[in-house]
Amino acid sequence: METIKSKKNNPHKAEIKLAQRKTAKPLLYIGIVSMVMLFAGLTSAYVVRADNGNWLVFQLPSISIISTAIIVTSSLTMLIAQLAIKKDNYFLANLGLFLSLVLGITFFFTQIEAWKELSAQGIFFVGKYSNAAGSFLYLIALVHLAHMIGGLIAVTVSLTKCLLKKYSSSDFLGIELTAIYWHFLDALWVYLFLFLYFYR
Repeated sequence: METIKSKKNNPHKAEIKLAQRKTAKPLLYIGIVSMVMLFAGLTSAYVVRADNGNWLVFQLPSISIISTAIIVTSSLTMLIAQLAIKKDNYFLANLGLFLSLVLGITFFFTQIEAWKELSAQGIFFVGKYSNAAGSFLYLIALVHLAHMIGGLIAVTVSLTKCLLKKYSSSDFLGIELTAIYWHFLDALWVYLFLFLYFYR
């Protein structure tokens, strides 16, 4: 009786899984569009405020260039994981996800170091000696880093499932969704870095 019952439930589970596959990407893209709008609003506000005067011009911390190189490299390691799982190459898929995670965490700490450099230059987020230019820089970086934490969690989950071989060449949606979000975060940071570097 239990065997017959489990067989009857299988089609239902398959339907649920198919529905999840159909909705997962559109929902992710909706989230990405909302993030694009958020950062478009922040950079637009940055431009408007900069044109109003009393704007401090300063150099970005040198470690920001290293941060950017790290996050771009993490996109390449994520791409390796994507391509590898499609060939059931678990070694490369796990390695790519692991390196992406390590690089993401490294990026996180280089951002903190960048803030320390800014503070050493007398550029603060808030307070008596703060300036709108510095405050906007901190805010934009903090909001991006908050989304980056979500990306690190997603990579950790994907890596764990990949290690347990819950993905395969016929079922790799989780890694694909993580990769889309990760590549977006990387591209977003490159845009923000170039924006902050050239528009001062």
